[in-house]
Amino acid sequence: MAERKLGRLTRTRNPRVPHMSSLLAGRAAVALPPQLDYTSGMPAQLGIMMNDTLGDCTCAAYYHALQVWTFNAAHAMDTEPDIDVEDLYIQACGYNPKKGGEGPGGNEQHVLTFLLNTGAPFGPNGQSRHPISAFVEVDPRNTSDVKQAIYECGVAYIGFNVPANIMPPNAPPPSVWDVVPGAKTIGGHAVVLAGYTDQGARVISWGEYYTMTWNFFATYVDEAYAIADSSWINPTTGKTFCGLTLPQLEQLMQAIKEA
Repeated sequence: MAERKLGRLTRTRNPRVPHMSSLLAGRAAVALPPQLDYTSGMPAQLGIMMNDTLGDCTCAAYYHALQVWTFNAAHAMDTEPDIDVEDLYIQACGYNPKKGGEGPGGNEQHVLTFLLNTGAPFGPNGQSRHPISAFVEVDPRNTSDVKQAIYECGVAYIGFNVPANIMPPNAPPPSVWDVVPGAKTIGGHAVVLAGYTDQGARVISWGEYYTMTWNFFATYVDEAYAIADSSWINPTTGKTFCGLTLPQLEQLMQAIKEA
């Protein structure tokens, strides 16, 4: 049985990161589909991306997002090698392979800022860089905004406090994550949501798929982000599935690059 690690550090609050609710103010409401699943047709196993030995979930979640974007937009799923995931963990989170162990874990805003300003290692030996175009914070208390982030950007990148019931000893996680009264939190985790229904959200974690009920989401999730990435743009139409171009996504988000 594959081991599973966590690794998300306590969230921070950077006032320079724009908030989706304020950016959407005055924009006509989007008619969201009642349910959505961007993982439909994707492989059953996406690769654990070293999150069985390293606390690199904040980095693995980005590369799982890349799989969703490329599968849907380019119809050819891009799975970057583990060495790229490890390199991102080294560069964005300060992991030192010589020391071994799980490493320091990662802060989601720090990882996203690194992806914005420097870019993710890309290619067989990480010789290229792939920067995201923008990111914006989404209020996890606003389920509609979370759904809109998934709809328009392919995924929502989230962080949550992990209750012990979704990581039972000597057993795989349950397929549905729900609130169990009295469950103790055992750490923090980063995942991407790539779909939703009125019952919950479609989760990618440890290279597999789960359902997170909205009750679980409301109880444990304390940060969420929408990401604009060029991989989400269909190369034929130049637009996302929602009909937005990359400049429109960037304008919507207005993420501010640090000097």
